[in-house]
Amino acid sequence: MRLLITMLMGLAIGLGPASGSLAANSRIKDIASLQAGRDNQLIGYGLVVGLQATGDSLRSSPFTEQSMRAMLQNLGISTQGGQSNAKNTAAVMVTATLPPFASPGSRIDASVSSLGDATSLRGGTLIMTSLSGADGQIYAVAQGSIIVSGFTAQGQAGSITEGVTTAGRVPNGAIVERELPSKFKDGVNLVLQLRNPDFSTALGIAERINGYAAANFGGPIAEARDSQEVVVQKPRTADLARLMADIENLVVATDTPAKVVINERTGTIVIGADVRVSKVAVSYGTLTVQVTETPQVIQPQPFSRGETAVQPQTDILAQTEGGNVAIVEGPDLRTLVTGLNNIGVKPDGIIAILQGIKSAGALQAELVLQ
Repeated sequence: MRLLITMLMGLAIGLGPASGSLAANSRIKDIASLQAGRDNQLIGYGLVVGLQATGDSLRSSPFTEQSMRAMLQNLGISTQGGQSNAKNTAAVMVTATLPPFASPGSRIDASVSSLGDATSLRGGTLIMTSLSGADGQIYAVAQGSIIVSGFTAQGQAGSITEGVTTAGRVPNGAIVERELPSKFKDGVNLVLQLRNPDFSTALGIAERINGYAAANFGGPIAEARDSQEVVVQKPRTADLARLMADIENLVVATDTPAKVVINERTGTIVIGADVRVSKVAVSYGTLTVQVTETPQVIQPQPFSRGETAVQPQTDILAQTEGGNVAIVEGPDLRTLVTGLNNIGVKPDGIIAILQGIKSAGALQAELVLQ
C-alpha cells in the first residue's frame, strides 16, 4: 500500500515545475488509426483430436459425436452401427482477427476455446476449420497443434490446476484464403480516427496536415469532422500510400481531458497531469473495533454434584486513528499528490478522499471508477 503512495509522489516529482498544462507531442500514427485499415473478426466451429482422455464426454456433449460422424463420412468412413466412448476429441470454437490489407496465403494466429465439457486441450490438434466473417464468407482456414499455457495434475486424493486448460492458441495456424473486397488505393480520401477522441487534438491534426499540404500541394486537404474523425482529401497528383506514409509521421501536440482513474479492488490510483483541486478542508479518521472472545471453564467444587460449565467473556476495544483536519489544494499534480501524502493515509483512504472531494465539487476532473 505504501509503495503506491511513494510511486505517486515520484511521478509528481518527475514532472518538474508545473506552470500550466504540458501538451505531449506524438506522431499521428500513434494517436490515430486509418478507418480503411480496421481489423475484421472471424469465427468458426471445429474439432480438436489427440487429447489424452480429457476431451468431451459424448453422452454429455452430443454435438461432438455428431461432428465426428459428419467429419468421418466426409472422409469416406462409415460410422453406422457403432458408438464411440473415447474422450480424445473436443468440440471448440475458433476465433481469429483478420488484419487490414491481408492477402491470400498470409498466416494469422487462431484462438481455440472448448465448447463442451472437455477438461483440457493440452496436446490436441485442431482439424481443418473454416473461419467466416460477419458476411458469412470464408476468409481463412485454421489447422495445427494447440499451445495451452495452463496445466492440470491430479491424483487419487487431490488435484492442482494452473491457468486455463480449456483454451489455447494455434500460432500462425490460420491461412488467409480470401482478401477483403475493398482496396486501399480505390479510396478518394483518408479518414483518421482518434483513439482518444478530443476536439483540440482533432483540430491540431487537421492544422498540421494542412500545413504539410500547403507546402507540398498548394492548399489545405484536411478537415476535422468531429472529436474523433479527421477527413483528408486525396490531391490529384498524390499517391495515396505515399500520402498516408507522410501524414502518419507528422508530429502534433495532443491534449486530453483531466481524469482521475480509481480501481478500488486493487487500490490503484492514476491522476492526470491536468487535474486541479480547489481549496478544501479534509478530515480523515478510521475507526477500528476489535472483539476478543476468551471463554473460561468453571469447575464445580470437590465432592459436589455440580457440572463443568463454560462462562463466556468478551472484550471489545475501539480505537480511532487520524481525524486531523488538513487543507488540500492542488493547482498542479505535484502539489495535489504532496498534499494527499502529507495527510498520511493509505491508498484506500486516498480513494475515499478523492470521492469526497468530487462530491464537494472541488475536484476539477472526471472521476472514473473501475
